Amino acid sequence: MKIAVLASGSGTNLQALIDQLHHDKNSGVEIAVVISDRRKAYALTRAKEAGIPTHVVRVRDFPDRDAFDAEISKILDRYEVELIILAGFMKLFQPAFVRKYRNRIINIHPSLLPAFPGAHSVPDTLAYGAKISGVTVFFIDEGIDTGPIIAQASVPVFDDDDEESLFKRIHIEEHKLYPQVVRWCAAGRLEIVGRKVLVKES
Repeated sequence: MKIAVLASGSGTNLQALIDQLHHDKNSGVEIAVVISDRRKAYALTRAKEAGIPTHVVRVRDFPDRDAFDAEISKILDRYEVELIILAGFMKLFQPAFVRKYRNRIINIHPSLLPAFPGAHSVPDTLAYGAKISGVTVFFIDEGIDTGPIIAQASVPVFDDDDEESLFKRIHIEEHKLYPQVVRWCAAGRLEIVGRKVLVKES
């Protein structure tokens, strides 16, 4: 399965996908392209070091968000991408883009959705006094962090946690869960029934 990874930052989840899937000839997964909306994103360096083609697509270079989405879509189609992986990609797609790639875009979020959606989930978790946080991998829909949930992993919140310490433990789980979900996708093991995502036996 050819996948695209879209990233805006350092690309630690991208690195996990490179190490566990792209470099494993038995995984059935090839990262065909990495796309970023930031020229200086370290994710681009990680991709280049792995020999993966990269593209930079910035919102400021287009008249509107639909044109931005269209450029990304053109790149995805050029590389015959079958699955789109969002890994810290900080831009929201317009409904038309989501409809075109329905059930082919997955994202990862640092909380147990539907709890603490949005861009500030870890500080929100700490401020609320929650005892358990975690990781959610889900299909993108037209909402914000509202799509069907594929898999989750829990992470305890300790009394002395700050954002850095909690993020650190969350990232450990992210780097295990995301590659696993992509393996399931490549193996055709996911079935969506309403809002439920079923993982079929291999």
